[in-house]
Amino acid sequence: MAFTDKPVKLVVPAPPGGTIDVFARIISDQLSQEINQPVIVENKPGAGGAVAIKYMLSQPADGQVLLVSVTNVLTESPHVVKSGFDPLKDVKPIAEMARSYMLFIAAPQFPANDAKEAIAYVKANPGKVSVASYSPGTSSQYASAILNRKAGLDMEHVAFAGSAPALAQVMGNQIPLMFDGSVTSKPMIAAGKVKLLAVAYKSRMPEYPNVPTMAELGYPEVNFSNWSGVFASSQTPPALLAKIHATLTKINASPVVRARYASTGFEPITESRTLEQAAEDVRTEYERNGEIVKAFGIKLN
Repeated sequence: MAFTDKPVKLVVPAPPGGTIDVFARIISDQLSQEINQPVIVENKPGAGGAVAIKYMLSQPADGQVLLVSVTNVLTESPHVVKSGFDPLKDVKPIAEMARSYMLFIAAPQFPANDAKEAIAYVKANPGKVSVASYSPGTSSQYASAILNRKAGLDMEHVAFAGSAPALAQVMGNQIPLMFDGSVTSKPMIAAGKVKLLAVAYKSRMPEYPNVPTMAELGYPEVNFSNWSGVFASSQTPPALLAKIHATLTKINASPVVRARYASTGFEPITESRTLEQAAEDVRTEYERNGEIVKAFGIKLN
């Protein structure tokens, strides 16, 4: 039974071409077939995700306008960006669907070929090396702040409004380093447009078996992954949330969706998390990031 007989809008808190946008378009195609209604993806980037979230919260809580996002808009940005909403109370996660990881990458002409060489180069060139992030107040910024502190570096953080504009600067050799999500970096690594220095996650990635993790290099705190999924206003009736959850769980198990995840660098979340478990996972991630922001004095620069 479809949860609606009207068109659905999926709001994305990022510009076209980024990780979340890619993910939303995989979901929208399948959801449209499932409910037999048009599903429109609408990009509303800005303010660390707050623009999209506040837009969703301003609409009737009837399942017609949903947020498709990576968890960072709820668990990272609100610690440093005045968001105007409570990420744990106002927004309800409906479905955990796929996961992406953080990678440490470099511009093609950067004179280091792995993270160890990159760290040595930054040390030898104090005050000269900048590092991009895909948005201020996200793990893309956290990772470089932690590395600065732990390795005694002074990389200057340059924030962008999304992966695509940041990657353009890295590929063009204007900014030498970046911590980026696996989904957006993967095609650039394959095309030789950026260099992969290390995996900023607790374990090596199957597609890069020879690339060490930051933990292996002595920086276990540089360990970031986010899950992507669908979120609603917490005002949405529980029975409707349960219906949407069931629909999205079915979509996520579809071989078509799994194949598209694999081709884009997402890893499907195969164990179905209940609505309560998803809310708990958001809370845990939020609290961990709050501690990172406090410990490393992370602010918007």
